[in-house]
Amino acid sequence: MFKVFFLIFEPGVAWDRIAQARRGYAFILSWYLLPMILLQAAAEGWSMERWGKWQPRFQRSMDFSRHDIIVFETIQAVLLLAMILLSAQILLVVSRTFQTFQKQCHYLDAFTTVAYSFSPLLWLRLLDASPTFSPWVSWGIGIILTIWVLYQGIPRVMKPDPTHAFGLYLAGIFVMVLTSALARVPTALYLLGEVNFRNSWLTHKFPSLFQ
Repeated sequence: MFKVFFLIFEPGVAWDRIAQARRGYAFILSWYLLPMILLQAAAEGWSMERWGKWQPRFQRSMDFSRHDIIVFETIQAVLLLAMILLSAQILLVVSRTFQTFQKQCHYLDAFTTVAYSFSPLLWLRLLDASPTFSPWVSWGIGIILTIWVLYQGIPRVMKPDPTHAFGLYLAGIFVMVLTSALARVPTALYLLGEVNFRNSWLTHKFPSLFQ
């Protein structure tokens, strides 16, 4: 999990080690991604149960039941995993539009690049454990660091042709900003009191989740 610090401060060295290790899906998921996601969920859930969440629009702190917290953190974890898997798939499709390395890049390469690049964003979600910290701030800082880390990862793991590397990097930025924003919007709006899932289509579709 602490590899994220090397990715931020020594990205070249960290990415070289990642590229040489060639870890599989199971290792990256079970030893890298899931521990970070579960740690963030536990910290934020504990904070929500103990202090609630400050909602600036209403100038009050909203309390959450344990059931609501479990449902919320489960949905958020699923969204984060979907964000990573979808980003990797889109990045792979984009990379294959470049004829020069169409046969070289595989989904594992794209998945590895995206998973490790997103790690600053996942770590920065620990700031959401503060009852007064805005979820938009943690996302903003996290995505900036993600863009920084991604720059060194694409040429070392996906290995595009040098003439196409920067174009693929720009495409990667667009994809990861978009998917991470889509994952952040519903959870941020819920925490800030802008939406109420109890009166939504989701409630009628899965009533047992929101009882």
